[in-house]
Amino acid sequence: MNAPTVARTIDGSASVLLRERDQDIAVLVLNRPQARNSLSEALLTALSGAFSEIAADKDIRAVVLAANGPAFCAGHDLKELTSHRSDGDGGRDYFRHIMTICSAMMQQFVNLPQPVIAAIQGPASAAGCQLVASCDLAIASTAAKFATPGVDIGLFCSTPMVALSRNVPRKHAMEMLLTGDMVSAERAAQIGLINHVVGPGEERKAALSLARKIASKSSYVLKIGKQAFYRQAEMSLADAYNYASEVMTENMMARDAEEGICAFIDKRDPQWEDR
Repeated sequence: MNAPTVARTIDGSASVLLRERDQDIAVLVLNRPQARNSLSEALLTALSGAFSEIAADKDIRAVVLAANGPAFCAGHDLKELTSHRSDGDGGRDYFRHIMTICSAMMQQFVNLPQPVIAAIQGPASAAGCQLVASCDLAIASTAAKFATPGVDIGLFCSTPMVALSRNVPRKHAMEMLLTGDMVSAERAAQIGLINHVVGPGEERKAALSLARKIASKSSYVLKIGKQAFYRQAEMSLADAYNYASEVMTENMMARDAEEGICAFIDKRDPQWEDR
């Protein structure tokens, strides 16, 4: 991996988000280990900005989201939120602001042309679990655990519920939301929250390996395929087939589809041009 690109804040302190590059793979690393990588306003803003830059970078073909420290992400920064209770409106405007920018950032995962793979080394709870569910794929260490424990502090995980319920069957999602119980990595794989479980410390290596495999495909095909996947999932069966048929037709007209099919027939490796 290339040397990490470490952003710095105005006062010179280390950034809450580190950005590294492994050839054509971007690696984003949550960097608030002392706060269990909780999603402060600064970290939400940094993630949103990074996704905007990556979306416009045609040299990046996949993204890995990782974290420093023992926890992947503990959810929203409750101390930061609570500090606004003394605002004139009791914090209502600030709470709405944070939930709005967080929801917009989570949607960037889906809208990003490149696939995003989470590498989870430790607990991911509340909005941290939402981060995992928002990624296209997820690799977790056996040390990772997952929870939506808002009910334990009187704050139902309503926004994490959106991503969770789109990844996990309803009854499993409801059990997590209603009990707040931690789910092991093995159980998370069984219910579809993550893809694979690996040994401690192996999650980032495994995520990068998966990212490299995906990055070897046509980025044009990955882009239209990812977009179609999420769009058809919200449609009725008939509408989904009509839409997917149109996508397939347009895809067949692409140069990379022509090249890929010819390469398959000729029994050779395809040469992608990403168009």
